[in-house]
Amino acid sequence: MANNDDVVMVIETTRCSEMKKKETVEKPEVIFEEEAVHSDSDDSILSPVVSDDDYEAFSDEDATNNSDSELLESEEDSDDEVHANIMDQQNPSNDDGLSDGVDDHDQGDGSASEDSREVVDESDSSEDEVGPRNTIGDVPLEWYNDEEHIGYDVTGKKIKKKEKLDKLDSFLAKTDDANSWRKIMDDIEDEEVELTKEETKMIRRMLKGRAPHADFDPHAPYVDWFAWDGAKHPLSNAPEPKRRFIPSKWEAKKVVKYIRAIRKGLIKFDKPKEQPRFYNLWGDETEQSGHGLSYIPAPKAKLPGHEESYNPSMEYIPTQEEINAYQLMFEEDRPKFIPKRFTSLRSVPAYEKSVRETFDRCLDLYLCPRARKKRINIDPESLKPKLPSRKDLKPYPTTCYLEYKGHTGPVVSVCTDPSGQHIASGSHDGTVRIWEVETGRCIKIWELGEPVQHVAWNPLPELPILAVSMGQDVFVLNTGLEKEESKTIADLLRVEATSATDDSESAGSSVSWSQYDKYEGIRIKHFKTVSSVEWHRKGDYFSTVMPAGESKAVLIHLLSKKVTQRLPFKLYGLPVSSTFHPTRSIFFVSTKKTVRVYDLLKKKFIKKLDAGVREISSISIHPGGDNVIVGSKDGKLCWFDMDLSSKPYKILKSHPKDITNVAFHRTYPLFASSSDDCTAYVFHGMVYSDLNQNPLIVPLEILHGHKSVNGRGVLDCTFHPRQPWLFTAGADSVIKLFCH
Repeated sequence: MANNDDVVMVIETTRCSEMKKKETVEKPEVIFEEEAVHSDSDDSILSPVVSDDDYEAFSDEDATNNSDSELLESEEDSDDEVHANIMDQQNPSNDDGLSDGVDDHDQGDGSASEDSREVVDESDSSEDEVGPRNTIGDVPLEWYNDEEHIGYDVTGKKIKKKEKLDKLDSFLAKTDDANSWRKIMDDIEDEEVELTKEETKMIRRMLKGRAPHADFDPHAPYVDWFAWDGAKHPLSNAPEPKRRFIPSKWEAKKVVKYIRAIRKGLIKFDKPKEQPRFYNLWGDETEQSGHGLSYIPAPKAKLPGHEESYNPSMEYIPTQEEINAYQLMFEEDRPKFIPKRFTSLRSVPAYEKSVRETFDRCLDLYLCPRARKKRINIDPESLKPKLPSRKDLKPYPTTCYLEYKGHTGPVVSVCTDPSGQHIASGSHDGTVRIWEVETGRCIKIWELGEPVQHVAWNPLPELPILAVSMGQDVFVLNTGLEKEESKTIADLLRVEATSATDDSESAGSSVSWSQYDKYEGIRIKHFKTVSSVEWHRKGDYFSTVMPAGESKAVLIHLLSKKVTQRLPFKLYGLPVSSTFHPTRSIFFVSTKKTVRVYDLLKKKFIKKLDAGVREISSISIHPGGDNVIVGSKDGKLCWFDMDLSSKPYKILKSHPKDITNVAFHRTYPLFASSSDDCTAYVFHGMVYSDLNQNPLIVPLEILHGHKSVNGRGVLDCTFHPRQPWLFTAGADSVIKLFCH
């Protein structure tokens, strides 16, 4: 099969040679003359006439043609023999023992007709010619100035640009090459082309204004192809129109129109870009994009400053103590160059680190990757959420209206009664005080003797009793603020006998109920320190949290029956606080990492809220019951939408220090947080009834006024039950009331 391609090539070459030889044969030209015959003559038909001179020319041409034909026949015989031998090699014999080749001598005139037919059917094929490599067509090359490629080949692949030499290297290459004057640059193909001798001769003739080909005769005799003897009438005998001899009025108007447009500046011409002749050797090349979009120039080396001078100022020269301190530093922190002073430039020695620094520079250029990072230009203001104006969200607490002073220690807890007329506060000075809200007057004081941890007012207006946690004890005290003396409160706070009731088998050793005769109340003794107390909405149940109580860390007490029961669930982690749902029988227990939600009626676990903070410090439930806010000791406030997810809906990083307490308002869409940074933040938190609409959270005000004592600031905060007022208790022994 390898020989077949060679055979086909030989056949094609023989055919081409035959075509060229037949084209070189000059054929006699016969000139027909038409004579006009008069109507009187006998012959009315035009007949061709051959003159005597033409006959002699024919005889001479026949002689030459005969000699040429003999040559052609001899050459054709030799070509036919080659062709026959090739065909014999391809097809040795047929079934009849005859060769496939055709003998031209046997065919006679038929071979000539077949050859002529083959010549006519042969087409001018350009397969042997090498086409252009770049297929961009008539597209201007200026469009590819900033690209890495110059075009595309036949297969659609990019043709990369070749690296061009600078002017100095190109000049040196031309001086070394003797044939450099023959080479020209082909911009389309992006390659150098060396001209042949014939091409250089052609260029020289064109520069002199001559014809490109030497065999072209510019003064050849003119052949009038349209002249004939019988031509008596011209093609058109119409007179020349006048418009060909006078200037056009419409062209003049068009020119005037263009001139006016140019003067007005409506038509502007592109000025050619001027390439600077000189450039800054130490300049930055980051703005130049001549090497393509993906080209990232290497950073320039730092230019020498005053420190590298051979005679720097005295302020640049370090002392010996500073030089000794350099030796104690790490190598990466140590200065690379220590300035020295010399009397003259001639006395400056060779730099001992020059080779090392050059090597490090080359190593950085080789190993350090450079990547172009696209920056998105976005206005930071556009990223902020569109929040309503604070003026439209009033009322909310803004200024300090009243201060309640009387405690001698940090006030750790504050709460309000259901009517909003009184507040109760507990302090580390061992006292619990009742204050009038509007006047700031202290009504009642209980001296308990130990630091108070938490105070909680009963949510029922007809039961003005107060629960106070202090150490391992929880006191239930009668405030005496009832309008009419009622035996209900006295009976409720009476314990007939010392009881310790618990649903579990270890009830006796955990909690004990006893009468507190000093202040006519109840004392509930726990086995661990109680940190917080929370009332149920019905006012009969309240919960206590003992962080070190392990499985009995959270207890629920029934005041009417003087019964204590353990939470029937396993607690994961140390509990921090607990609270009841405002409308349903759901109980929330917050540990240091998570908030666990339980159904007390069905006695089952519902959901776990993962805050993702360092340590949870406080928790508050929205009056609707579906949203929870959690404060942490790393200054983050997390808003949970229980219908949405167990992850925080919003995380607000507002306080730089620990958040001590968070609180929701009962009627207004407000919530607040207090922190050890001596501030309290007030937020607008609107919860919509439409489940498809997310809650709206807007920061409103930062309340200042408390002083820091031993690193502690605002220790507690709570809202007024009816007014948009906020009470804050600080470590500076002061309670502040902020009003709108």
